[in-house]
Amino acid sequence: MTASNKAYPPGIHAPTVTFFLPDGDRQEIDWATQDTHLEFLVKAGVHGIVVAGSSGESCALSLAERGQLVKHTRDAAKANGRPDLAITIGCLGGSTRDILDQAVCGYENGADFALVLIPSVFHWSMTQKAIVDFFLDIADRSPIPIIIYNFPNLVRGLDVNQDMMETLAAHPNMAGVKLTCGNISKMTRVAALHSPSEFAAVSGQSDLIVSALAGGGSGTISGVVNLFPRVLIEIYNLYNAGKLAEAIALQKQVSGPEWGIGSSDVSGMKWIIAKERGYPLTSANCRKPFPLFDSVEKQERVIKYVAPLLPVEAALAARE
Repeated sequence: MTASNKAYPPGIHAPTVTFFLPDGDRQEIDWATQDTHLEFLVKAGVHGIVVAGSSGESCALSLAERGQLVKHTRDAAKANGRPDLAITIGCLGGSTRDILDQAVCGYENGADFALVLIPSVFHWSMTQKAIVDFFLDIADRSPIPIIIYNFPNLVRGLDVNQDMMETLAAHPNMAGVKLTCGNISKMTRVAALHSPSEFAAVSGQSDLIVSALAGGGSGTISGVVNLFPRVLIEIYNLYNAGKLAEAIALQKQVSGPEWGIGSSDVSGMKWIIAKERGYPLTSANCRKPFPLFDSVEKQERVIKYVAPLLPVEAALAARE
């Protein structure tokens, strides 16, 4: 079932959050808010959208919901004149079978790529060989190209090191790696061996865009894109236009919001997105048992970090 090799589009990819209705234990997806947010991201000009990733509470979603999220994203792209927008489905699960089912589901509903995380429930048994074999097995059988999701903090410290990366990058159905480990040196080593069209490396943090691009990376997948898509696209465009000083200056302004949002967990990220975008705050709650982001102190903290960048995003939107 191996797909033909397809390059991962360079640029700014938004890992969309998932909004839920406050309807007791079921907490069904709030499609009205979800569709509004997807339209916002598409119109802002992001180069791709990731659904059902860690920011989208992948662990709380059913297979059917994953497929629906892909379909709604493709519909939003088509409705706003961007039918070929790159869509990536997050594939996070406990077994090869489960993750393959997710990749197939994504393909059937219009996804172009699968972002795959190492299964970590039995992390003590996941040796380097087991991890490599897992990714090769997925790549052999997935109908869409694979992006390796390297996020050690999320998987009990399991890490795809350089030797493992070289083995995996040689597979024709491997399109790249998302380095949420924050390891720029690893990104540079990947870029030294592979062009982005062969095997792309993207950062997982918005405050590393310039560093990633300078090191040969091709972009970012960061939760901050949900609130500041135009700012991050502007950094990307400034860098590629050779306006390095301007790109760095704007990059510095992003460092505060990245820390404020990133350290507030998914619940805080959803809360501040809903607040600033005017979405129902009740739909920003994570699925149970994830606790509510209801601490006034924490809310004020994340507001403090994002506030300086809000007028910059607004000014860029007004420029369109």
